[in-house]
Amino acid sequence: MKDRFLNLLLISCFITSATYAKMPIADTVSMKKNVQPIRKFYVGTATDAGIFSTATIQHTSTLYNPAGGTSTTTSNTMGIVRFSYVINFGLTFNFNLARHLGVYTGIDLKNIGFIEHNNGGQTVKQRTYNVGAPIGIKIGNMADKGSYLFLGGGMDVAVNYKEKSFSIRNQKTKYNEWFSKATPTFMPYVFAGFAVRNMVSLKLQYYPNNFLNPDYIHDGYKQNYGYNVHLMLLSLGFPMPIGKHKDIVKKHVTDLNTATM
Repeated sequence: MKDRFLNLLLISCFITSATYAKMPIADTVSMKKNVQPIRKFYVGTATDAGIFSTATIQHTSTLYNPAGGTSTTTSNTMGIVRFSYVINFGLTFNFNLARHLGVYTGIDLKNIGFIEHNNGGQTVKQRTYNVGAPIGIKIGNMADKGSYLFLGGGMDVAVNYKEKSFSIRNQKTKYNEWFSKATPTFMPYVFAGFAVRNMVSLKLQYYPNNFLNPDYIHDGYKQNYGYNVHLMLLSLGFPMPIGKHKDIVKKHVTDLNTATM
């Protein structure tokens, strides 16, 4: 009787251990099926397509009294919101270091600027076309259809300046210059945003330096004198990968390859 009991106990232990030994294999197959691929390096589209822009505008003006002497006044206003979608495009070069961390750079062309309704009753629109290069990090899910946060900085080079002004909308004066001195040539910036499923992104961008050159002379006078303008952008983009890829990075690769018992 005792021998039968011991034999049944040994058989039961053997069956149990064999069952548990097979479970990691099933889990491994399931994990391999559920793991989304990660591109180690890929080229994608830029995070600027439609751009809403405004600016903080500080204007210091000097008044000369007929009796002699001067007085200065300073005004602080926000620019009118401006929207541009022509022409904003570019490419990003992405390198994913791990499943939850990546870096990127790129090159893009942006149409940025601001609109001011000044004290003289005029509406003035000033914009530049900039060629820029961002450098950023990505934190989140680096999988093909993952979402992530991104932040960083970059540098723009202003290549074309355009200005429009009017009191009556159908009576505008305007001019544009290539590589104009109306703005600084180099415009550094910082940014932060998020991307959803590698398809749509929303980005905030800020230019800490003055957008205008106060010493610029046009038609014999310094039209930007006393101005200190800082641009702020809200960009809607579509940062989608371009082309096919090979799956390179996998989650828990070592564990998946060694879990055979």
